[in-house]
Amino acid sequence: MAICAIAFIATAAEAQDLASFEKRTTVKVLPNGLTLIVCERPEAPVFSFYTLVDAGSADDPDGAGGLAHMFEHMAFKGTTEIGTTDYPAEKIALAKVEATYAAYDGEYRKRVGQSPEKLAQLHKAFEDAQAEAQKYVIPNQFSEIAEENGAVGINANTTEDSTQYFWSMPSNRLELWAYLESQRIAHPVEREFYKERNVVQEERRMRVDSSPTGRMVEQFLATAYVAHPYHRPGVGWESEISQVSATEATAFHEKYYVPANIVIAVVGDLKASETMPVLERYFAPIPAAPRPEPMTTVEPPQVAEKSVTIREATQPFYIEGYHRPDYLDPDDSAYDAISDIFSNGRTARLYRSLVRDQSIAAEAQGFSGFPGDKYPGLFAVYAVPIPGHSPDEMRSAIHKELDRLKNEDVTDAELERFKTRSRADLLRGLADNEGLAHELAEYQTRFGDWRELFNQLHKIDAVSKADIRRVANKIFIDSNRTSARIEFVPPQRKAPQASEGAGTGTPGTAMLTAPPAQTTDNAGGTK
Repeated sequence: MAICAIAFIATAAEAQDLASFEKRTTVKVLPNGLTLIVCERPEAPVFSFYTLVDAGSADDPDGAGGLAHMFEHMAFKGTTEIGTTDYPAEKIALAKVEATYAAYDGEYRKRVGQSPEKLAQLHKAFEDAQAEAQKYVIPNQFSEIAEENGAVGINANTTEDSTQYFWSMPSNRLELWAYLESQRIAHPVEREFYKERNVVQEERRMRVDSSPTGRMVEQFLATAYVAHPYHRPGVGWESEISQVSATEATAFHEKYYVPANIVIAVVGDLKASETMPVLERYFAPIPAAPRPEPMTTVEPPQVAEKSVTIREATQPFYIEGYHRPDYLDPDDSAYDAISDIFSNGRTARLYRSLVRDQSIAAEAQGFSGFPGDKYPGLFAVYAVPIPGHSPDEMRSAIHKELDRLKNEDVTDAELERFKTRSRADLLRGLADNEGLAHELAEYQTRFGDWRELFNQLHKIDAVSKADIRRVANKIFIDSNRTSARIEFVPPQRKAPQASEGAGTGTPGTAMLTAPPAQTTDNAGGTK
């Protein structure tokens, strides 16, 4: 590493060490259980916040996949005071929406005896109820209020493990932000729910249904996991998204958006002595409720290699994954080391071998903790073959590099680069208000103490060559592997029908066909 880069890291470390942060960081757990973190950073008259709700797609109720993601969308629809012209009247109208939807949904779900005429009538009543409720809506008012007061980067994200809300704002608008954020936690309104449900359905169509890679990854995870919720797509299954209700969303909020399940970090030009009382004034009145019970489902050990093959007229692709423990495992930093040395950037082994030296792949990368790391996840590796090369070649080349990790020690230079790069990445993450708020909330949630952020440096420094080799031999074994691939097949033309009565197809019409995805258990049989 260049001397100037080393000097930068040393200077940053001195300015951003644990003792410095302890002087500027205040944590308070309110009587209702909500955790507040205030970190003083007076470089500019702005602040950033990060609200972390410890519930994500893995917490979706059975039969209501995608609900955590759906509620994230609803959190911007306003509250009992924002986004409405007359909430008491709107509340009555929304209750009618739910009643008419329940009636329609009940008829729709009938497998025997469904009446098309009754279904149409019930759907018309549901649409009329939505139109009536829409009269009270002030669209986008929540976000517009924030933006009119200087908010930038307004966004949210739902992962398998948690849901996060964040933006930045001028420091003199702190109290307004506290009002907005506390209101949408305590008093959200499921307005325009079914309209937004259509938006989420379209997201799924774009990201999964219309994407060969999206469909492959969905099948890959569904095959790798047999018990744990990580086997479900974060956006949800289409059949469940299309039938989830605002009533179910309200129940999800009441269970998971409780103060004891939320950490809020605020970082910027603020004084904790002045800021904390303001935050208490707005967040302390949120009613306390029991924290959700921990998940009890544990993915059983995988005992046989599994694979998925999709054959389509599209770009070939190969991915494989190996089960690994969660983030609390003592070897977590060793997995980070493997990921870095194996595939972090163009100097890493995977890129050098497949892309640069052999010229068989356009892209190759590995990553740990997929699709999440709160619970045991996967160490995944993928490669995109260039024309003339196949997924089988990707698989063989990847296994050759994994075998090197199992059979040979990494070099001193590789190990040192990992440690230097990890330290630099951690410090860069603390360089701005947004990144620091994120890290403080994340580590406070996952470890119960934000200081663990700095303890990661000691764990990284402790990783040895022997650790890397031991861990590689533990997880990179055939029976722990699930793979998925897209194999290119040329478009096929359906044969013309011999006569008009020979079938239902139109003679002479070109049809594109592709075999369905196949899930196999290499120990024998079809899954």
